[in-house]
Amino acid sequence: MAPAGLAESFLSAIQASLSVLLVIFYGGIAAWLGLLNHANTKAISKICVRMFLPALLITKIGSELHAGSATRYLVIFLWAIVCHLISFLIGFTAHVGFGMPDWGIVAILFNNTTSYPLLLVTALDDTGILKALVVTDETTREAIERAKSYFLVFATVSSCLTFAVGPRLIDSEHAPDPDDHKEDDGRSFDADDEASEETGLLGGRSSSIQFSHPFSPEDLHSSRRRGSIFNSGPVFDRRASVIPKTRWQKLSPRTKWWLLFISDFFNAPLLGAVLGAIIGLIPSLHRAFFSSTEDGGIFTAWLTASLKNIGSLFVPLPVVVAGVSLYTAMKDLKNQENSAKLPWLTVSFVLIVRFVIWPIASIAFIYLIASRTDLLGTDPMLWFAMMLMPTGPPAMKLITLIQVSDGEPEDEVNIAKLLTISYVISPILSFTVVGGLLASQAAIR
Repeated sequence: MAPAGLAESFLSAIQASLSVLLVIFYGGIAAWLGLLNHANTKAISKICVRMFLPALLITKIGSELHAGSATRYLVIFLWAIVCHLISFLIGFTAHVGFGMPDWGIVAILFNNTTSYPLLLVTALDDTGILKALVVTDETTREAIERAKSYFLVFATVSSCLTFAVGPRLIDSEHAPDPDDHKEDDGRSFDADDEASEETGLLGGRSSSIQFSHPFSPEDLHSSRRRGSIFNSGPVFDRRASVIPKTRWQKLSPRTKWWLLFISDFFNAPLLGAVLGAIIGLIPSLHRAFFSSTEDGGIFTAWLTASLKNIGSLFVPLPVVVAGVSLYTAMKDLKNQENSAKLPWLTVSFVLIVRFVIWPIASIAFIYLIASRTDLLGTDPMLWFAMMLMPTGPPAMKLITLIQVSDGEPEDEVNIAKLLTISYVISPILSFTVVGGLLASQAAIR
């Protein structure tokens, strides 16, 4: 199929980006009308990450992953590690070298890797511009579904890094309920509290966001230093839920640190992805879950269908919740007597990295690899997805992060404004979409 013209591609990308922005806007309208608030969106976020996202991972990864495609998913896994490492180095360098606030590192490190790109790709499918990336006998819809599985693998890696790699953060999808834990002197969990997806490593009011040091198991119980993203002790003393309390109390700090580090990886999205990979790679299971009934798909019409139904709910719901969160945050800011000046240098740097530097770098790098080598295979949809993966607005986890950490009002104001600005200007990702589309087409040999 002949590639779409530049003007047509850009118009289609604008339409797709605006459709995502409108879904966020609808969430704001729901909050304005009082239909949704922080309490019920927290429940929606929990069921999304604990039930809907794992179901989506099982069906998407399970249906697309097989022995012949395993290499592509390994490439995405490595790409996710590289992207997060580079993002961290950029943020850390700006923090140490130029005094960028701690929250700027988090804004650069974690972008919205799940609901936003999934909804964007769905909208792009409706515009028809991705037909140019379908070079086999498959339909455009089949190629789009494969692209979604690519994004989900990248998102799973991001989720695991968020949970377990120094430090573990709390996002709006995993915020703790007030009764999920006990507080000790207003700063830490009681030692008997169990670890879970919602267990955080944040607490106490400080001059900046506080984290636990990821590389010091010996310092598990050392005191927290204020004002730095790298503090030597954990804010909460947690217990791995698989270890009995009496046994846990007898373990050394180093052993506790490693057990928590390992257990934190096993969150619901990861388990869903692993189960999907197992189903996809075992031919008999793949046939049972995804083949037609007459071809041996004994689970297809009922179990797989039900998982697909609830998994499809994950795509729009978190974006709606993002709109509610942004509206609630900005409304709260108006009620505060806080006239903190927005640090425009930090905000500009974060937005430039997320919307300019990463798009240019990822498009250029993937194009060079795809056009000059065979390392990325022959799937243009894979190239296009990889170009988009490290781009886009920061994750909504920042809002809950500062609220749970009981940070300074100035930090909360700045983060809420940053997120609002980043999602309002998100349609400029149209340039990234068009650039990725043209680069992917040019790389086809």
